[in-house]
Amino acid sequence: MPIKVLIADDHQLFREGLTNLLADAADIEVIAQAENGQEVLEKVRFSKPDIVLMDIGMPILNGIDTTMALCKEFPDIKTIALSMHDEKTYIKGMLEAGAWGYLLKNCAYDQLVNAIIQVYNGEKYLDTHATRVIIQDYLKNDSQGMKQLSERESEVLKLLAEGRSIREISETLFISIKTVGSHKQNIFDKLEFENMAQLIKFALKNGIVSL
Repeated sequence: MPIKVLIADDHQLFREGLTNLLADAADIEVIAQAENGQEVLEKVRFSKPDIVLMDIGMPILNGIDTTMALCKEFPDIKTIALSMHDEKTYIKGMLEAGAWGYLLKNCAYDQLVNAIIQVYNGEKYLDTHATRVIIQDYLKNDSQGMKQLSERESEVLKLLAEGRSIREISETLFISIKTVGSHKQNIFDKLEFENMAQLIKFALKNGIVSL
């Protein structure tokens, strides 16, 4: 059985061109087209595609909102963003909405086919640019997080990540148990941690402690 694909884009020429291109792929069949997000939702209900190739800048309902709606109503249907936008806002927006992949419209034909097959098989797919943007944002957020902490809070974070108790930290830094508790709370508030597992993960990722 071929992989059933719906193409969502507000440019008819692009939709038809992509449909003609994918006609050469033995394992892929374009079963529907849509020019806006509302039409995507309507056609998905009848055509039941496996994959939706989703543009972002569409009228009536944009690609991000459409992807969120698809994930809620049809969790088994996977979305791949195919967009001209290479900015972090759009990439993160689509991934957070539930997209399984992100490619720029200038990608190679083979790359698009591989992305469709990979996502159909349950694997995420990001092109090189999208991957670079996500990694840079990930690293940037971590370094900014460290800058929010005072020198003493950084010391407490390191000791907590090493598994030291509040009492041990108090004795090591020659401060009261209450003060250690205040520093710990400040760390959790500033870096938005919900538990110690997140603190330890942060410390490992930033090289504050090692395994």
